[in-house]
This record gives sequence, structure tokens and C-alpha cells, in this order.
Amino acid sequence: MREPEVNARLRQGVAVVTGAGVGLGRALALELAAQGVTVVGVGRDPQTLKTLGEQAGPAFHPMPMDVADITAVSAGFAAIRERVGPVTLLINNAATYPRRDFLDEGPEDFMRTVAVNLGGVVACSHAALTGMVESGFGRILNVSSFADLAPLPASAGYSVSKGAVRVLTRALVADLADRFPGIVIGDWMPGILATRMGVATGLDPAQAARWGVRLALWHDPGLNGTVFEMDRELLPPRGLKRRVFDRLTGRKPVGRRL
Repeated sequence: MREPEVNARLRQGVAVVTGAGVGLGRALALELAAQGVTVVGVGRDPQTLKTLGEQAGPAFHPMPMDVADITAVSAGFAAIRERVGPVTLLINNAATYPRRDFLDEGPEDFMRTVAVNLGGVVACSHAALTGMVESGFGRILNVSSFADLAPLPASAGYSVSKGAVRVLTRALVADLADRFPGIVIGDWMPGILATRMGVATGLDPAQAARWGVRLALWHDPGLNGTVFEMDRELLPPRGLKRRVFDRLTGRKPVGRRL
């Protein structure tokens, strides 16, 4: 089993982190910058990005942008390529969790959540892939969730949109993996964090960011379509025949660790 290995080309390239102004996105940007990666932090609030840049140092470049605005995303990624360089790593982290009962929010509010949590991933991934397919190299890590499997009360928009992100990851792999094996796409679920979208007793986002960056900088075609939760790989369900075969042969599949 291959151990996580930092890819030099990713480390020397340009990483884009969406939702970088606060919480996990901020921690991811700081961790990448600390490892010498050139980071473009995307967020809606220019002030939080400015404050982050003061802490991250010269490796950080702020990019105020609403990922739900497709036109702005297209223009923003074009500006990144022109001013900073080709994007080699994209971490789709931006999300919103309004915590509203379905009956208390209108369809417009629901779809705004979908526009950020799913639409933002679609828009940013498409924009980043435009350059990645030219070079045949890149890495996309989607910050995902199991919220769709057991939705909590007042989380309909969040659960639907975050669950759809995992479907999108598999769809991208189906479309691209054979033609562009050097573009690696996967999901990462960081766990319940001590952020404004999480709970006060959750995991320190700085710790989660260390796992996330380790996974993001790990470039292995064998990671295409994989799902990691916190620091370990979640293996796909295995059928009865496969489980019987494993028992007879004494083999037990083991997920990779970060």
C-alpha cells in the first residue's frame, strides 16, 4: 500500500481554496502557505481575506468572489491564471448551512444554498479543469459530507447539495479518469469541526487542515474517486461473493491512512 507522498509539482504550483476567509478554508489556506505552496484564497468578504493574507504571508493571494456567480468564477479563474499562474490544485471548500426548516424557507432560499454548495463546486471545477486538461495534470479535492444519508432537522438545502457533491465527484471521474489519468479527483469529509458551521466541541480545524492538505498534495491516480473521512480512506461496499472470497483467502482490505 502506497503511503501519502507530497507531489513536488503540486507544491510548486498554484492552489485555490474556496471559502478561505473563515473556518476550515482559512485553516487549509494557512497550512498550504506554511508548506510553501502559492495559495489563492477565494471568499466573499475582502476584509477576512486581507486579514488571512497578513497571517499567511506573501504566498497568499486574495480573490474576493462569490462561487455561486458563474460569470464571476469564470472571470476570477482567468485572472488567477494571468496574475498568479495555472491552477494545479483546487480544494472546493466553500459552503453555507443556513439551518432553516423546509417550511420556513422559500424555494429561492433553498436554491441559493444549492447554488453555493453544489453550483460553486461545478463552476470552480469546470474553470480549473479548463487549464488542467491542457497540461494533463491536476488535483481536485471536494470537501464533502454524509449529511444526505441521515439529514438533521432544518438542513434540507445543505443535505441535498452536499450529497450531490459526492455524486458529482463520481461523475467527473467517470468522464475524465480514462482520458486524463493525471487529473486526480476525490472527496474528503473532515468530520465535525469547531467552526461556525460545526459545534463548539468539534475538532480543531487546524488539525483537520493538516489531514486535508496531506491528501490534497498526494497525487496518485489510485486516489481517483476515493472518499476519505478525517485521516482514513472509506472503502466502497463489497458484495457477498467478494466478502466470501476475502474470508477464504484470508485477505482483508484496508483503507489508506493520512
